[in-house]
Amino acid sequence: MIKKNKTFIIAEAGVNHDGSLKKAFKLVKGAKLAGADAVKFQIWKTENVITQKAPLAKYQKTKKKNSLYQLLKKLELPYSSFKKIKNYCMKEKIIFMATADEIESAKYVVPLVKIIKVGSAELTDIPYLEKIGKFKKKTIISTGMGNIKEINQAIKALKRGGLKKKLIYLLHCNTAYPTPLKDVNLNVIKQMIKKYGENIGFSDHSAIIETPVAAVAIGAKIVEKHITINKNSDGPDHSSSLNVKEFKRMVKSIRNIELALGSKIKKVTQSEKENVLIVRKSVYAKKKINKGEKFSEKNLIIKRPGYGLAPDKLKNIIGTKSKKIFKIDDLINV
Repeated sequence: MIKKNKTFIIAEAGVNHDGSLKKAFKLVKGAKLAGADAVKFQIWKTENVITQKAPLAKYQKTKKKNSLYQLLKKLELPYSSFKKIKNYCMKEKIIFMATADEIESAKYVVPLVKIIKVGSAELTDIPYLEKIGKFKKKTIISTGMGNIKEINQAIKALKRGGLKKKLIYLLHCNTAYPTPLKDVNLNVIKQMIKKYGENIGFSDHSAIIETPVAAVAIGAKIVEKHITINKNSDGPDHSSSLNVKEFKRMVKSIRNIELALGSKIKKVTQSEKENVLIVRKSVYAKKKINKGEKFSEKNLIIKRPGYGLAPDKLKNIIGTKSKKIFKIDDLINV
């Protein structure tokens, strides 16, 4: 599940199953192979979501000239499919998630999930959010197309429904497919963490893997990214999704960054301890020093390795007399 010190990575299968249960299973398998923690689908009843005259967004226009209503109807899976997908996820040992686009579908799918996901389109659907809050389950909400005022209103709506603040996770998101890099605006994540706490993540629609990796580096605890079996398939989200190989590379990069982030404590690590004496410096004889001769900057030098008197102790011996003879490069131990 969502852990404090490990990024929760969601493979957004979305509608990339193209209305096929068989393809949905392939997406589950692909997400597992790629190393995702969870795989997420979308569930809806088309007639409950849009009017029959709703226009297509630019990214939704496919080779087949469908209306948005026709497109969604074609991609809509029957409710019974989601129990089968959930069972397949259990078999593959990957967490099943689903975004419900309207309350009827939410009521059906919520008993099947441990984490509720709310899409950006519902950020301002206050009545819907109040009902989602009543389920009192860990809830992740994307904030694409939203501003701080709308995010605050959404949080209040979930809380009015009965959801505790600690169970609410916010994902920074840009709802453009694919998102131009100049509009990704990763710095918002730092501001959201400052304002709302650590339950902040990133739902990415850019065409590259570097953006979610960078998001983790600045504090994102959740990463959501679209996955597809074939980027050339004729569907609204395929071209802006990662294939399994790309997704796996993203997951590996995120896990590497997690290791590299380490702790907030500046200390000598175990791996560098063996180098301390070799790399650091000590005080050595710059030239021959006779017994009784005074130490000075003219006859002393600071060099590697650091087996003897540390450089910060040099001032303590300047002007004192040597008790023995030192040859060039002899370690000064007094």
